[in-house]
Amino acid sequence: MFDLKYHTPFKWTEKVLADFDTFLQDHASAEKKASGMAMSMLSHYPHHKKLARAMTDLALEELIHFKQVLKLIHGRDNELGRDQKDEYITQVRKLHRHPSDQLFLDRMLIAGVIEARGFERFSLVAEALEPGKEKDFYEAIAKSEEKHKEMFVELAYEYFDKDVVDTRLEELLIDEAKICESIPFTAALH
Repeated sequence: MFDLKYHTPFKWTEKVLADFDTFLQDHASAEKKASGMAMSMLSHYPHHKKLARAMTDLALEELIHFKQVLKLIHGRDNELGRDQKDEYITQVRKLHRHPSDQLFLDRMLIAGVIEARGFERFSLVAEALEPGKEKDFYEAIAKSEEKHKEMFVELAYEYFDKDVVDTRLEELLIDEAKICESIPFTAALH
């Protein structure tokens, strides 16, 4: 449906593989936050029936993903740590416009862009891992993120004119690419 403007180099994947335990902690945090974001959307826009159904399903799915990542963390004899600040998410959220109709559109599109970034990076992790349960898990997670990316844009088309959605999405993709270029690589999803 759309492509990111910035393509993560393999150097990022090397950072992740060199400190996979830290990456798993960050991934768990991201899944919790994604579930919370879906609940927030549901709370703010309950009168939009398609959105309400989609966000209910998404919140549950992201929470299941969190549980699966937690199982991987515990399987490596580690404990769940505290959530860390995510500079990428902080910067991307600054792209929201604030008149209410523009904010509604931006929330959907920014969520779609974040899911697209997750799809790209989880795919890179899956490609780099040795065959086994972790590789299988990240292949499945990547496919899920790809569906979510498309879902958010389809929801935006439901509530806004296609030209408006496409124009704003292009602007957000350009801005998101600049954000990605500015953030150093760590063993974190973003």
